[in-house]
This record gives sequence, C-alpha cells and structure tokens, in this order.
Amino acid sequence: MILTVNGQAQHAAPRPGQCLRTLLRELGWFGVKKGCDAGDCGACTVHLDGEPVHSCLLPAFKAEGRAVTTVEGLAGPCAPGSGPPEHFHPMQEAFLDAQGFQCGFCTPGMIMTAAVLDQGQRQDLGTALKGNLCRCTGYRAIRDAVAGTAHAEAPQTCREPVGRNLRAPASAGVVSGTAPYTLDIAMPGLLHLKVLRSPHAHARILRIDRDAALAVPGVVAVFTHEDVPPRRFSTGRHENPADDAPDTLLLDSIVRFVGQRVAAVLAESEAAAEAGVAALVVAYAPRPALLDPDAALRPDAPLVHDPQDRTSPPPGADAPPLLPHPNLAAEVHGAIGDVEAGFAQADLIHEEEYVSQRVQHAHLETHGAIGWRDADGRLVLRSSTQVPFLTRDALCALFDLDRTQVRVLCGRVGGGFGGKQEMLTEDLVALAVLKTGRPVRWELTRQEQFTATTTRHAMRVRVKMGARADGTLTAISLKVLANTGAYANHAGGVLHHGCNECISAYSCPNKRVEGHSVYTHTLPAGAFRGYGLSQTIFAVESAIDELARGLGIDPFAMRRSNAVRPGDPMVATSLEPHDVAYGSYGLDQCLDLAQAALAEDPGKPPPGPHWLIGQGMAMAMIDTIPPRGHFAHAHLRLETDGGYTLAIGTAEFGNGTSTVHAQIAAQVLATTPDRIRLIQADTDAVAHDTGAYGSTGTVVAGQANFRAATALAEAITIDAASRMGVEAAACRLSGEVVETPIGPIPLTILAPLEARAEADGSPRSVAFNVQAFRVAVHPASGEVRILSSIQAVDAGVVINPMQCRGQVEGGVAQALGAALYEDYRFDGAGGVITQTFRNYHIPACADVPDTRVLFADTYDRIGPLGAKSMSESPYNPVAPALANAIRDATGARLTSTPFAPDRIFRQVMEAVAGHATQPPVEDVRQGFAP
Repeated sequence: MILTVNGQAQHAAPRPGQCLRTLLRELGWFGVKKGCDAGDCGACTVHLDGEPVHSCLLPAFKAEGRAVTTVEGLAGPCAPGSGPPEHFHPMQEAFLDAQGFQCGFCTPGMIMTAAVLDQGQRQDLGTALKGNLCRCTGYRAIRDAVAGTAHAEAPQTCREPVGRNLRAPASAGVVSGTAPYTLDIAMPGLLHLKVLRSPHAHARILRIDRDAALAVPGVVAVFTHEDVPPRRFSTGRHENPADDAPDTLLLDSIVRFVGQRVAAVLAESEAAAEAGVAALVVAYAPRPALLDPDAALRPDAPLVHDPQDRTSPPPGADAPPLLPHPNLAAEVHGAIGDVEAGFAQADLIHEEEYVSQRVQHAHLETHGAIGWRDADGRLVLRSSTQVPFLTRDALCALFDLDRTQVRVLCGRVGGGFGGKQEMLTEDLVALAVLKTGRPVRWELTRQEQFTATTTRHAMRVRVKMGARADGTLTAISLKVLANTGAYANHAGGVLHHGCNECISAYSCPNKRVEGHSVYTHTLPAGAFRGYGLSQTIFAVESAIDELARGLGIDPFAMRRSNAVRPGDPMVATSLEPHDVAYGSYGLDQCLDLAQAALAEDPGKPPPGPHWLIGQGMAMAMIDTIPPRGHFAHAHLRLETDGGYTLAIGTAEFGNGTSTVHAQIAAQVLATTPDRIRLIQADTDAVAHDTGAYGSTGTVVAGQANFRAATALAEAITIDAASRMGVEAAACRLSGEVVETPIGPIPLTILAPLEARAEADGSPRSVAFNVQAFRVAVHPASGEVRILSSIQAVDAGVVINPMQCRGQVEGGVAQALGAALYEDYRFDGAGGVITQTFRNYHIPACADVPDTRVLFADTYDRIGPLGAKSMSESPYNPVAPALANAIRDATGARLTSTPFAPDRIFRQVMEAVAGHATQPPVEDVRQGFAP
C-alpha cells in the first residue's frame, strides 16, 4: 500500500494485525513512541488526515491513501532521520519556551495532541489531555506550554549560567521527536527476543520441550536454564556488588513468582518470537507459596530460597547469606540511649502502625536493550539504564569477560525513578548475542513492566513516639517489616536507608529501630524514588503530627523545636562516626517559607458548603549521596574550534543532569552552555561512573565536572600566559578568548587541551523538603480535593531554578498518585491484576494541582558551586502532609496508603462518631501484602 507520511509518499506492506505505530517506526519515524500497547498513554499520537489518533490502536492498513503526520513532520515535510527542523511548529516552540518536558518520552505525543486543540479545549486541559500521560513533570509545565507561558531563557548566551533558566541541551531533539531513545535505531539482521513467564508463584521446572517452538518459522533459538552460566547475581546494581544478595540466576529451574522468566525465544520477527513462546511446553511441579510477609519468619513458612535448591552452584560466595531465617533478606537493629526510660519521661505517647503499598515506577519507556558485536568483536549493549558502568561490570562477571570486551551505552532514557537501577534485560540480550553472534533486541511490554520488573517496597511501620508537654521528644521506636518479594535486590539498602534519615532528622536522646525485609513468592521490589524513606517518613511525620495535636502545639513549631540544627549529631541508631555533614542548612528557611505561603495563599475556594477544610504539613531530610562510595569521572577537552567536549558517565532520563553539566562547565570556563558538547552514559567515554541514582547526578558527577573544568581553565590560562610572556594570574578566560594584559589570545590557538577529574561521593551533605497542603474533604463520599500545594526545598545553590522546580513538581505529582490511588493488586495466587495504565491509575493532567515551589537561600560547601541534590527527595513528605491535612479537616487519622475514598469515608464516619480506629486487618493487608 501507499501512504503519505510527513509529506513523503511511502510504500509499505503491513503485516496482518500490525498497528500503525509499529509500521511507522519500521519506516524510520522514531518520534512515534511505544508506551502502553493499549491506547492509554498517548505517547504514540500522530495525526491522520489532520486528526490526532493513538497509532497503537489503529490497524496499519487503515492508513492506506491517507496523510499521516508524526511529530517529526509537524513543522513541515521531512524525511526520516533528517534531524530537528530549521523552524518549529508553534506548539513545539511553546514546549521549548516552557520546557514542558523532563525525560521527554511523552512529549511527541503530547505535542501532537496539543497542536490541534481549539480555544474551548484549551480551557479544560484536564479533559483535552486525558489521553496523554506524563510521569515526570507534574503537568504544570505542560499546561504552561499549551497556554503559551514561557520560562526558558533562550538562546543559551549567558556566560554566567548558574542560577539561570536555560533550556536543556537536547530540547530541539525532544520537541521534534528526533532525540534518539534506547530503541530508536535501525539495525540490519536484528533478532527479536521474547520470554515465556511462569504461571506459578513457586514451582520446580521438570522439563521444557522446545521442539515445537524451534519448528515455528523464523525461530532461531530457545534458551532455558540449561543454557545459562551457573552463576548467581543480583539484578540490583550498586558500586559494591556485595550490597545486594546474589540470589538470582539468569534463567532458573526454580520459579519464585508469577511472571518470572522461564525460557527465552529468539526469532527473525517479534511475531515469530511470540509464536515460539506460545509453542513451548513446560512441565512444572508446583510448590507451596508464601504470599503473606507476616508469615515469612514463622518456622513452618515455605522457603523462598530453600538451601536445598542451592546445589548448582554449591553454597558459597555466590549464594545468598544464611541469615537466622532463610526468608530473612535483610535486617537492621540498633538503639541509642534508653528508649523505655524515654517513654517513661513522656507526657504523651503516640503508637500506631502505618502501611505503605507497592507502587510502580511507570516510566513511559519500558525496559529494553539492543545488543550486538562491534567491528572488534566486542559485546555492545545499548540499554535503557541508569547504571551503564555497573551493568557492564555485572555482565563481565556473569559471562567471565574482561571490561575491555564489553561496552554499555545509553541513548536518551525515558524515565527511571530507580526502576532502571536494575539489570532486567541486558543479561538475556547479552546471552543471545554471545550465543548467536547476531544483533538482538528486547523491549518489555507494559504488561511485563507491571508483572515482571520491580516495585516500591510494601512496608509496615509501627512507630511509637513520646514527648513532654512542651513538645520535646523523649523517645522514638520503629518496627519495620518490608516485603522484598522473591529476590533481594535492594532489600538491605532500602531497609537501612528507610530507617535512617526519617529519625536522624530529629534530635532525640533515645531511639530504637528493629527492621526486617523478608522474601515472599511475589513480584520483587527494588529501588524506587526515596529509597525507603517515603514509607518510613509517612509513619514518623504522622506520629509527630499526632503528638503536636495532642499537646496543642503548632505542627511547624513542633518541627522547629525538635529538628536537628547545625552542630547537632545526625543519629539514627548508632553513635559511630559517619561522613554526613551540614554542608549547608536550610530547614529553618523551608519551615518559614512553607508556613508563610500557606497562611497567605488560601488556594482554590472549597467546592461547596458540605466540604471540610483542613491543612497539614510534613518535613523530610535526605543525605545527598548514598553511603560507602559513589564515584564519577569527567573528561573535558578544549577543541580546535574553540568549543569544549565534556564526557561524563551519568545518564539523562529526565533528571536534568545534561543541563546542569553544561551550566557547571560553562560557568567555570566563562563561556556559554551551547559551546559545551556532551558525551554521556557510555563506558567508552570515561573511566567510571557509579550511576545516576540516589540524586547524585549533580553532587557527584557534577563535582567531577567542576573539578575537570577548573583544571582545564587553569591549564588554558597557564598556556596563554606562557605564549604571551605574562603572569598566569593576570589572565582570565572570557568566552572564546583568554584576556591578557597585552591583548586577547583566541582559544583556537591554544587547543587542544584537556583535563580529567573524579569525585568519590564523600563527604556527604543533607537536603531538606517541607510540604504543606490545604485540602477539602467531602465526608459523604470520601473525595479529597487539594486547594493549595506548597513545597519549600533546600537545594543549595539552584543551578537551574526552572528545571529544579520541575523536579519538585514531578516528585509531588508522583507521590500524590501513591498517596491517593496507585495500588498494586494481586490475585489469591500471587499474580498481578493491575497490568495496564487503564486499571493502574497514575496521575493524569486533571488529577494534579499546581505546586508552589519555594527555594531556601543556602550555599553548600560540599556540592559543586554550592549545589545540593533535589531529585527524589520531593516525593518523601507528600503522603504524610496530605494525611495530616485530611486529619485536620476531618479528625480521621489515615494510617494506610492509598487514601481511597471508601477508606476516608469509613475513617471519617468513625471519627465523627467519636471512636476512630485503625482500618480492619484485612483492609491493611490489601495495601501491604503480597
């Protein structure tokens, strides 16, 4: 058939059942994204004869003889791969000016929908954009783009760029759909990989008959547990591999959750691979499954990792440690002072159990990778990962390869939120490439993303807290139970981190923590924004609020009188020395800013006379860098054209590191950010980078960048001084020249020059967030409406205020989803029920209020140019602040997320009746287990 795409007549022969999205991508139009497979997310939106359609729902043959416009051709006719247009469509310009994106994966579809809205539709964007989802921005920047509100300073001509609202370096590519994401490359001879997954929560595989699968036309190979290296590892990636229990095999003869890999099929097409998977015949011997984390440590509990199953390989260094109970994945115990004496001194004690549910990362780009052999025979992986260097190292260990034999690199990554601090696709792709010698592609479906990757840890926190009548805390006790699922990736890290800053933020002489993370036969948990703190802070900040109410103390004042101040020890459960310091301190400012903003801004009016109004707040502290070392290297080179090339290891996935790196280097080199060319997230580019997680893109990689830029600036001025016969101290960089006492010398004469530097992530500082809400609650229905949302943050010197504001807004929006309606649901056999965006509700444009973001004025002596991290921490205080506002409005204390309307209604009715109690056990379990 013939169809017209972006003004170009194209011949195509769509396969039976093929959708238009897939056909367009095969024709080279990679601006058409795959995010959901079901018409739920809008990332694939194109225009068909001028009307927006979700191309994943439209059969390709229906485009015959019709005009298709993708985001690449929105500004005018173009050819595939032609790059950004010379002139943008007005809506693309609007998204540039408002910087209406972060990772940008949703942006092409969002622009295509917004470009055809009429004036009436623009007045109700919640309805008009209901078919387009964004997980990163919180939608305010998108709404501003559609309204024509500009925020970015353009072009990038400022020679003192720190503190300026400059566009992201990839902006033009993002809004035109030409920025290449992981799978946006065409490769000849590509094989496609698909996986058969377990229908059982726990079973031994007796045999796999692959004959029928191999007989499917196009199937090239089938891999089972018999074909993989007998070496255990963890999918979780950290600088020190020992941080995560090596309890995983690439393919295993024991399946431990519904959705676990059983076998992989390689074929010439995705359809053939899927047919091959369907043809596999597997005999299982089901075993008893442990689905309830409360039962995990009982003597008679089914064992998730039975020592009897560790016969190949034998128990040893590559096996999970034998803790007191085989189902115990990690534990933390510690105390300072005398907790019981502290409670005896208290005038008021609050004790309650708080439950946080599993949450999906829901980044719109699913996990995926392409692997091949390069001209030198090296294994190359292009992956959607936050940790390319650690993934490279894991593959080398798994397949017994030298680092020089493996290269891992990233394109632009479509969101992460911790979910891509895992190795979930690269290992099987590497196996397939090594076995076949051919390039291999594997992209998870949205269903697989929900049923076979990782989630936030479901966590139950029993908090007991005492205070004197004046509000002084006397004792804090936490008992934590986390469900790590079938594998312990991040179990220890999340548990320890979750039990740290939530209470080290408060000065209290008596503290105690008992924490356990347990295995169950359910979907594994992993790294997630906040890394355990969102769950524990929900409990601690709710308890602080109850004490303040019981004592008649203003909640802001309660925090002021008990929060740590410079000079106070930051202590959770140990008095041992650590490397966390007060690089700066802005919590006092954050409390003042949030309180003043809440008082002066009444927000939206109540929806009607029968709504109850309340306000609440919560605070959070976070260490700016993970413990035990986080490393980054930077290489900066002055080129012969007078520009600079910066090689840095961190990936760009909406975290904004590309923008920050360009601004830091430009500030030090007295040039403009547009003269900094970036090479990122490639193991060939620099020596090492631990990865973009733990909010380290600015404070660790940025520090390496700052040091390299400082060294290069010094080398340039010394060379210029030597050539001109003057003192280096009398010379200074200025744009494209070095100014000297006897005249300028062009950089082009001095090039090439280069410098390298590194950072080790120590010492570490602390950042602070204070969230405040004013809400209206309808007691008869349980509906909550947010009238005002405010977050004050201590980010040190804010390198790019517009971008940092977006990070905060996105964190608040994501946390509101978890607080109000996002909820994994399981069937009675451990299988995931919520497998699509249609039945797993992430915030849409209509759901998210604008959040007023306020910055404390601080300069951090540890971070580069005074900056601190501010990526994951905005998420942490949201749920307790919202719960505290609902408590203020209704008298009902909500102890389990999400705050569903039926849960609110029941609690409000109980509070009104004067006998408020915690939810019934069965309701709590729904949020916690499995």
